[in-house]
Amino acid sequence: MAKVYNLVSGILGLKNRMHSLTIILVATFIVLIVYMEGKSTWIVFEEILTTSTMTLKDYSESVSLTSSCDLFSGKWVYDNSTYPLYSEKQCSFMFDEVACEKFGRKDLSYQNWRWQPNQCDLPRFNAKALLERLRGKRMVYVGDSLNRNQWLSIVCLVESVIPSALKSVHDTGSLRIFNAIEYNATIEFYWAPLLVESNSDDPATHRWPERIVRAQGIEKHAIHWMDADILVFNSYLWWRSRPKMKVLWGSFEHPNEGTYKEVEMLRSYEMSLKTWSDWLEIHVNHTKTELFFVSMSPTHSWAEEWSMNKEGNCYNQTKPISRKNYKGRDSDPEMMNVLEKTVDELKVRGVNVKILNITQLSEYRKEGHPSTHRKQWVPLTQEQISNPTSYSDCIHWCLPGIPDTWNELLYAYIFS
Repeated sequence: MAKVYNLVSGILGLKNRMHSLTIILVATFIVLIVYMEGKSTWIVFEEILTTSTMTLKDYSESVSLTSSCDLFSGKWVYDNSTYPLYSEKQCSFMFDEVACEKFGRKDLSYQNWRWQPNQCDLPRFNAKALLERLRGKRMVYVGDSLNRNQWLSIVCLVESVIPSALKSVHDTGSLRIFNAIEYNATIEFYWAPLLVESNSDDPATHRWPERIVRAQGIEKHAIHWMDADILVFNSYLWWRSRPKMKVLWGSFEHPNEGTYKEVEMLRSYEMSLKTWSDWLEIHVNHTKTELFFVSMSPTHSWAEEWSMNKEGNCYNQTKPISRKNYKGRDSDPEMMNVLEKTVDELKVRGVNVKILNITQLSEYRKEGHPSTHRKQWVPLTQEQISNPTSYSDCIHWCLPGIPDTWNELLYAYIFS
């Protein structure tokens, strides 16, 4: 037994000095010998291989992000040899809302585009490396359904390397938890579409004619992600639906005792980000917790923005937008400025929040939305059926797809 162990270790140690074909042939021979000696020996061999793999340089290789490396400036390159990074059908926890192939989408080329920064390369996503980095830790996405879209993407990216018995997802109201049992790690999503408290905080019942925020209240949410090691926030689209937002001074438990005032949307957004930033400054362990904020995810609801067609939207689109620096009408630079100002002020106060500026690179991808290829929770009317653009989802993203790139960018920062 000891001889077999030493022989295998010697072969693995010679990996960088031997021709790959020779290694394969010799290793195969040794495997046969080990297997013949018995099942227990095979287990030892498997453990040796695992340990050796975990020490490879590229397993935990750090990423150098210099000032000349702007990850968010680049182009989409068609790559059907290395993309997609996983299969929709093989993702154990896929949502029907973004399972476009399952719901009839035939053209799958949206899965084959790779983001290529101009001055550098994105590191190849390594699921085991990320899980090792997360060992014994919590990674929490906080925000709206676009952040849930990105959370599901990261779950699909990592879960394939985990045996079925050692992974699970469960919901506890606003909190969804993916548990990687072997790593004692969790990747979570917490529903808080406006970050602060609002009348839209119920993950199932949240659509009201009148949207109300408690701009100075965040503790009810924050208690669920206070001790996270990596926090990934977003909050954008839910602010855009109305020019003014009703702000509550008081509590939702005693609504008749509070004071309400309609506040211009941008100002209410600014007030809420101030509450969020104050909470981070006071409650987050700045030496332990990594902080990220994902910028606005663009929609593609008006075909006239990219073509001569005055009607239509993302429905039936199969190619990215080729026009350089295209910007849609739903991308709000003023909101981005408010976010950047808030983050800059936090940095002065000793809190480093990195902005994942996914907006421009996602602007080009009009073909990446579910459109009509998703589960419809409410039966379609005859009028809708006759006009597919009327019920096309041009907000969320098919998976595999664009949110995988967002997570590749996040991965680059985590390992930088």
